Amino acid sequence: MEFALALPAPAKLNLFLRVTGRRADGYHELQTAYTLIDLADLLDFERRDDGLIERQGDLVGDLDSDLVVRAARALQTHSGTTLGAAISVTKRIPAGSGLGGGSSDAATTLIALNRLWNLNLSRSQLSAIGLQLGADVPFFLHGRAAFAEGIGEQLTTVELPPLWFAIVWPGVSVSTKEIFADAGLTRNSKATKIADFSAMAGQWVGQAIGNSDLTSSLVNDLEPVARRRYPVIDEAIKRLERFGAARMTGSGSAVFVATRAREQAELAVADVPSGWSSWVVSTLVEHPLAVW
Repeated sequence: MEFALALPAPAKLNLFLRVTGRRADGYHELQTAYTLIDLADLLDFERRDDGLIERQGDLVGDLDSDLVVRAARALQTHSGTTLGAAISVTKRIPAGSGLGGGSSDAATTLIALNRLWNLNLSRSQLSAIGLQLGADVPFFLHGRAAFAEGIGEQLTTVELPPLWFAIVWPGVSVSTKEIFADAGLTRNSKATKIADFSAMAGQWVGQAIGNSDLTSSLVNDLEPVARRRYPVIDEAIKRLERFGAARMTGSGSAVFVATRAREQAELAVADVPSGWSSWVVSTLVEHPLAVW
């Protein structure tokens, strides 16, 4: 048997998120900027020779909808392999937080099983499989900070300055489908040029301490809907706004603020209410499994 143990599936933050349109198939056209952070789930893999996919460890929801299981089965179908795997997941990224835990778990599963099963598929081939699982999966396979368009799958690498983030999760799980279905969601935001974002990204620390021009440009269109539907998200953002331009990641419910130093981030999360979770994290230059 072959093993791959304690493989990380890092979380992400959406530094901004604009909804620029809606396609005929119902999917929304987006623009966003992703960055990887050093909060991660951990996955263990053991190759099986009988073709079975065995799921162990922390599980959110039912087995057939689990993204780890779906990723493994999709890779089996695509490759025609007769091999299977026992996969155990230790969750550190809350489900429904907008931090991308499920999608990152799926990406790490594709990367790990591509190696354990000796499939030798390229990252672009894995990304095509991953897109069937979720719009965020290709980003985790891309493995670097990126400007994303389309439904999130059109990725352009961007360079971001090293940053510390204070993240607060107010203990509620948010359904992405619910937020996108809300009649009050803005669906026609003006598109941002990648050159404009890159120029702003170089000043991200300025935004972190309250540069109003950047704050008005780098917003999350899903945030007003989530704050209205979940008042606790509104409360979390107001708490972090004392330390800079706070915003929500993804469709929620985690919120974050960028800071110049770790000490500032620690101060921002020093006193969160009971039942909430918080982290002080830094950006990752690349995915820990980038060389796999």
